[in-house]
Amino acid sequence: MQHEAQLKKDKKERDSYLATLKEELKLVKEKDEYIKKIKRSSHASSSRLSYSHAEESLRVNEYYQPPPRRTRRETPKETRVYLPYFYGKENVETYLEWEMKVEQHFACHHVNDERNVPLAILSFQSNAMYWWTALERERHFHKNPLITYWNDLRGALRRCHVPSYYNRKWMGKLQRLHQKNLSIEEYWQKMGLYIIRAGVREENSTTISRFLSGLKLEIRNRVELLPYRDLNDLFNFVLKLKTIFEKRITLKTKFILCTL
Repeated sequence: MQHEAQLKKDKKERDSYLATLKEELKLVKEKDEYIKKIKRSSHASSSRLSYSHAEESLRVNEYYQPPPRRTRRETPKETRVYLPYFYGKENVETYLEWEMKVEQHFACHHVNDERNVPLAILSFQSNAMYWWTALERERHFHKNPLITYWNDLRGALRRCHVPSYYNRKWMGKLQRLHQKNLSIEEYWQKMGLYIIRAGVREENSTTISRFLSGLKLEIRNRVELLPYRDLNDLFNFVLKLKTIFEKRITLKTKFILCTL
C-alpha cells in the first residue's frame, strides 16, 4: 500500500512539473510572437514613410523649377588712351600736328567729352605744363570758369602757339596755288595741306572750283565736261587723263624715234 501511494505521489509531482514547463514554454512562444509582430509593424511603417517621402520629393521636383541664375553684368572698361607728349616750345607745325593726332585718338577710341581735357593735360610736358598751370591760376584769380571742353582748350592753345598771321599766310598760299610743274598727286596733297593749315571751311562745290582753277589748261578743259559727283570723282578722272596723256606722249616719242 505504501509503495502504491508513493508512485501516485511521484506521478502527481511529475505531472505538475510538466504542466509548469508547458506553461513557461507557452509564455516564451507568445513573447517571441509579440516581438516579431512589433518588428514587422515597425518595418512596414518605416517602408511606408520612406515611400511617401520619395513620392513627395518626386512630386515636388516635378513642379519645382530652380530660379534663374543671376548673370553678373560687367561694366565695359574704358580703354586707356596714350596721347603723344607736347612740350610747348616747338614751332607752329609741330603743335598743329600734335593737335591733329590728339583729335584722331579721341575719335578712334570714342573718348567721352569729359575725359578729353584731362587726357590732353596729362600729355603736357615742360613748358606746356608750366603754361597750363599759369593759365589755371589766372582764370582762378579772375574767377573765370575752368576749361572743361576740348574746343576751349584748343582755342587757348592756338592763341598761345599759333600767331595771328599764320592763317593769312596759308590762305595766300592756297589762293596762289597752281599745278604748273607739279604732278596731279603733288598738287592734290598741297591743296589739302593748305586748306587744313589755313583753317578753311567751305562747301564741296567751292573746293571743286578751287581745284579746277589750279589745273593745267589742257586737263581742265577736258575734265570740266565729265559727269563727276564730288571731289574724289574729279580727282580720279584727272588721274585717268594723266595716264592717257602719258601714253600718248610715249607713243609720239616712239614714232619720232622710228622715223629718224
